[in-house]
Amino acid sequence: MSLSREELLNEGLLAKFIRYVKVDSQSVPNTGKTPSSEEQWEMARLLFEELQTLGVEDALLDEFGFVTGTLKATPGCENSPAIGYFAHYDTVPGLPAQGVVPIIHHDYQGQIITLPSGAVLDPNQITTLQQVIGHDLVSSDGNTLLGADDKSGVAAIMEALCSFIKNPSLPHGPFKVAFTPDEEVGTGIGNFNIQRFGAVAAYTFDGGGVGSMEDETFNAQNFTMTITGRSTHTGSARNLMINAIHLAGVFCAMIPATMRPETTDGRWGYIHPNNIRGNLEEVKLDILVRDFDASLFTAKKELLASFAKQLETAYPGAKVTLQSNSGYRNMKEILDGKPEIVEIAQMAMRNLGIEPEMSIVRGGTDGSQLTYMGLPTPNIFCGGGHAHARTEWCSVQWMQQCSEVIIKIAELWSQR
Repeated sequence: MSLSREELLNEGLLAKFIRYVKVDSQSVPNTGKTPSSEEQWEMARLLFEELQTLGVEDALLDEFGFVTGTLKATPGCENSPAIGYFAHYDTVPGLPAQGVVPIIHHDYQGQIITLPSGAVLDPNQITTLQQVIGHDLVSSDGNTLLGADDKSGVAAIMEALCSFIKNPSLPHGPFKVAFTPDEEVGTGIGNFNIQRFGAVAAYTFDGGGVGSMEDETFNAQNFTMTITGRSTHTGSARNLMINAIHLAGVFCAMIPATMRPETTDGRWGYIHPNNIRGNLEEVKLDILVRDFDASLFTAKKELLASFAKQLETAYPGAKVTLQSNSGYRNMKEILDGKPEIVEIAQMAMRNLGIEPEMSIVRGGTDGSQLTYMGLPTPNIFCGGGHAHARTEWCSVQWMQQCSEVIIKIAELWSQR
């Protein structure tokens, strides 16, 4: 049921978030289309209709599922830079995401929370819970993801937009919003039309705890390794069969123990077999290569290619190919040349009594690709915790502070 303009303006941040997480919008890897799933269109249409209802004149839902719109600058700020505010509406594949049942835990006091599914939010294991004593938390019932990654960002941006509409005295330049598909599979943002969007800088709101901000991500490349073997009858297989499944195991064993996600942290990169499918005759592996350092990133890609050649040499008759798929680069190389973008966000936080905490993303955001497409875009917190798990949660207070930071960033840019 569609909400009226008055209802959208006054429902509040939590109500928005609860509505959004109930909409299934899970992305799907390797479909070759954007959005990668039909479910995402429902979320895209909902956000587009809400922008229209709020009176955003240039609201647009394009052929790739991007939802954009501009709130016109307040009087006197028309010549301020146009700034973009991004959040992705897809949720991560690989875990149940349909039929989300959000549960509100009021005034959390540090206790262990057992969800209806039996899943447990334990502050001794999920240590970020220790930072939200006294907060109102939202989780799923433990049978699915919650979807705070990144519907908390979507809700925070929409609430900031509503705040500007309700309070026309709040100063801002051209306030441009963008809600994006397929961030979780890394394939959506490459179709975003930066020229049509018209911003000179932007921020993604796709982070965790209050004050956290990232201007550095992995360099990343995704590969598909195809191992082609030879099938024969198992009774007469000696010296004839080449078992592609066995070769896949040999390849995985080649990856050094110190070069895997489960043995690395901080600035250490990795080579990670992420998915496998196939049979005796042919196996395909999806492989992630990551590193912050450009030279080490190149070395890892070269090492992966050498593994493929070693397999072919060790098993004559086998064929091993590597296909490069999606990827992104460390956005810090560009953002360091435009320091005001990060500085304004830091100033906004400090003006609100929040101490910014710069960190790195052991992953990527839409901002990684946007930055190299010509729209420099660091990442800012939006209040979620323990993403990509059935025990994902979100702090209502952190989400509210995110929305306040958005408003303050827009105010500071309006003074430029």
